[in-house]
Amino acid sequence: MKHNFGAGPCILPSEVFQEASQAIIDFNNSGLSILEISHRSKAFEAVIEETEALVKDLLSVPDGYSVLFLQGGASQQFAMVPMNLLPQNGKAAYLDSGTWASKAYKEAQKFGAIEVVASSKDANYTYVPKEYTIPADAAYFHYTSNNTIYGTELFEAPQSPIPLVCDMSSDILSRKINVADYGLIYAGAQKNMGPAGVTLVIVKNDILGKTGRDIPSIFDYRKHAEAGSMYNTPPVYAIYVSLLNLRWLKAKGGIEEIERENIIKARTLYDEIDRNPLFKGTAKLEDRSRMNVTFVMENAELEKSFLALTEERGLVGLKGHRSVGGFRASIYNALTITSINTLVDLMQEFAEKNA
Repeated sequence: MKHNFGAGPCILPSEVFQEASQAIIDFNNSGLSILEISHRSKAFEAVIEETEALVKDLLSVPDGYSVLFLQGGASQQFAMVPMNLLPQNGKAAYLDSGTWASKAYKEAQKFGAIEVVASSKDANYTYVPKEYTIPADAAYFHYTSNNTIYGTELFEAPQSPIPLVCDMSSDILSRKINVADYGLIYAGAQKNMGPAGVTLVIVKNDILGKTGRDIPSIFDYRKHAEAGSMYNTPPVYAIYVSLLNLRWLKAKGGIEEIERENIIKARTLYDEIDRNPLFKGTAKLEDRSRMNVTFVMENAELEKSFLALTEERGLVGLKGHRSVGGFRASIYNALTITSINTLVDLMQEFAEKNA
């Protein structure tokens, strides 16, 4: 048995894999594969409509918002956000809390003035900045809720006088949020929603169309909303697998239940890191992520042998990002407490052998 702690594309529930694989051969007893059905067919219209309805249901999306399924990942959203929200000769505000937040504001600088209100780069992004002021004269304030590389997470939406824009790629659907607090939320699917290839965007309709820019249609949120996410051929299979995963989440008890499980999983692993003399966490205690647990060993010379042991025992994806080293356990929704306990047991075994 493999225990997949990979940061993404990541683990999905086994029942989702089974149903998705069957659909490749025969989708809904149609005699056709999901890979070959027309995206304009009634069969796929039902898929995308149910996927949208489940997102709205699970996240309690209020009226006045569009739910979009786009392509290009979060990286494309780094450009689409300022294209659609940053007026010509205007400015936007960004919080720099990690690599992806940094990439987002650097991309936005191509479209206008960007004010970085705070950064934790000087501490290798081991905490989320807190002492800053959001400028009221900016078009929007952008932040990243979970920093996958550094293992930090911001659980509360900042109080903002301007529309909030949030990259929730790695913690969307893992905990309760109030969508009404945001002007726009975007998330690559490949952490908690589905496979790589589709990106979720939830946008408040009344903040669009105010930039004075002539936006290419393919990058205009309004065009995608008007077309029901089918302005061009959508990523059919990625949306279908996301649908299966959203059904699984709904059947489990929704966001409330998965958040309860995620709290238990994270607490179990962090407790062992804090207790075990061989390991130590890298993120500040108050900013520790529930999704990406980052840690190192007190004796760095032991890291290679511990990593080799994890791989030998079927625990994969634990090597830290190349920019920071150490270890990273990504514990997204579909990872079970059994996998967490297996890792904890191995950490204890390794500590006993190297006492």
